[in-house]
Amino acid sequence: MRQNAPLFGILLLLGAGWGVTMPLTKITVGAGYQHFGLIFWQFVVGAVLMGGILLLRGKLSRPNGAQLRFACMIALIGTLLPNSASYQAAVHLPSGVISILLSLIPMLAFPVALVLGNDGFSTRKLIGLTLGFAAVALITINGSSFAGDISLWWIAIALIAPSFYAIEGNVVAKWGTYGFDPVQTLFWSSAVGILPAFALAYGSGQFIPVPTNWSTPEYAFMIISVAHAIVYAGYVWLVARAGPVFAAQVSYLVTIFGIGWAIILLSESYASGIWLALVLMMCGLFLVQPRHSDEEPEKVEA
Repeated sequence: MRQNAPLFGILLLLGAGWGVTMPLTKITVGAGYQHFGLIFWQFVVGAVLMGGILLLRGKLSRPNGAQLRFACMIALIGTLLPNSASYQAAVHLPSGVISILLSLIPMLAFPVALVLGNDGFSTRKLIGLTLGFAAVALITINGSSFAGDISLWWIAIALIAPSFYAIEGNVVAKWGTYGFDPVQTLFWSSAVGILPAFALAYGSGQFIPVPTNWSTPEYAFMIISVAHAIVYAGYVWLVARAGPVFAAQVSYLVTIFGIGWAIILLSESYASGIWLALVLMMCGLFLVQPRHSDEEPEKVEA
C-alpha cells in the first residue's frame, strides 16, 4: 500500500483536476462567453502546451495521412461536439448536476461497446446503465429545487457530452491511436481543430479577442484549458502505469470532486432527490466499471 501511495495521490489529483473544471466552466459561461469562442481558445492552449512538451522531447514530427484523419476525428468527437453541448448546458444547469451527468460516460460506453464488438453482453452492466438513467430521471424530477426549473431539454443537451466521450473511448479501444502517444494525440487533435473552431467562432459572432483586463472568468477558463490538457495526458499515463481497472476509479472522484467544488466555489445546494440521484449514479458506476475478469490484471496492490 505504502509503495503505491504516489499512484493513489495521482488518482486523487486527476479527480480533483477534472472535477474543478465543472464549476469553473459555470463561472466562465456566466460571464457571457459562448461555446465556439471558448473551444477555439481551448484548442490553442492545448496545442501550445502539448506542442511545447513535444518540442522538449524531440517528438514533434509530421503525421501521416491516417494519423491526421484520426486527429480530426478526436478533435470533432472529443472536443468540438461534446464541449459545444457542455458549455451551453452549463449556462442553464447547476455545476453539480453536470458533474453527476458526466458519470454516465462508462455506462453509455457499454451499448457502444456492444455495437462495435468491444464488449459482450453483461447483465451487471445493463443494471448499471439502468441505474444511471434512473438517476437522470430523478434529477429531472427534482429540477424545481433549484433557482429556475431544470428542463428536460437542457438535461438532453448535457447528455451529448458523455455520449460523445463514450464513443471516443470505444473508437480508441477498437482502432487504437495510430502510433500517437497521449501528448501527440492531444497536440494534433488541438492543432487540427484550431482553424474550424476559429471559423465557427468568427462566423457565429462568438470569437473572443484576447482580454485586456483579466478577471475571475478569464482566469477560470485558462485553468480549465490547462487542466484539460494535463489531466488527459496524466490519465492515459496512469492507465499504462497502473492498469485500466485502477485508473477507471477516477470516474467516482470526478463526480464527487465536481460536486464538492461546486458547493465551495458556487455555494450550490441540492435537494434530497439530487443526493439520491448521486447514490444511484455511483452504484451504476460500480456495476459498469471493469473488473479483473474483464480487463488486464490490476498492477497496483493494496
